[in-house]
Amino acid sequence: MIKVHHLNNSRSQRILWMLEELAVPYEIISYKRNPETHLAPDSLKAVHPLGKSPVMEDGNVIIAESGAIIDYLIRTYGNGNFAPDTSSAEYNSYVEWLHYGEGSAMLPLMLGLYVGRLGEAGAPLQPRIQSEFINHFSYMAKSLGGRSFFVGDSLTGADVQLVFVLEAANVRGALSNFPNLDAYLKNMQARPAYKRAIERGGVYQLGSA
Repeated sequence: MIKVHHLNNSRSQRILWMLEELAVPYEIISYKRNPETHLAPDSLKAVHPLGKSPVMEDGNVIIAESGAIIDYLIRTYGNGNFAPDTSSAEYNSYVEWLHYGEGSAMLPLMLGLYVGRLGEAGAPLQPRIQSEFINHFSYMAKSLGGRSFFVGDSLTGADVQLVFVLEAANVRGALSNFPNLDAYLKNMQARPAYKRAIERGGVYQLGSA
């Protein structure tokens, strides 16, 4: 059975959601953040040298990184669903969005989080961070338009990746200027598989970590 090394309030929630959409049985091995530092426990380093989550085990296969795990799960268990055919015109767009969620979109959010902890010392960087935030979220909003999914007409791994980005932004009320992204996020969170993943993964509050 697949094992997911799951850290509370983290990207590993994506993997639980993906597995619920795939209807693949899995076991959760739970870890809790340090209540003071909000960092992952050292015990995760016994699973992967970086000590980060998610990490997934499927027999002899051990994979870290959300995008790589989602890609593996869809290729292995998707039965042709959750990703366009590799020969289709949409496939390259799908791969781009799948990796965009961590490759570019999270950068202004992470910078805002860490620079914000510097207080006044970080103030000179805030205008640039805000500019990059607007740049990326305007790009996502325009690309999504009035559609229900980022690629094609059904859920793909790209949506699973991008929802975490929008949730992280929504903690700060940052989606108020992007109504289509806000509506999209609510629709994704209303999916039965998403709700089942929350129930299995436990309390999910990004703002608390």
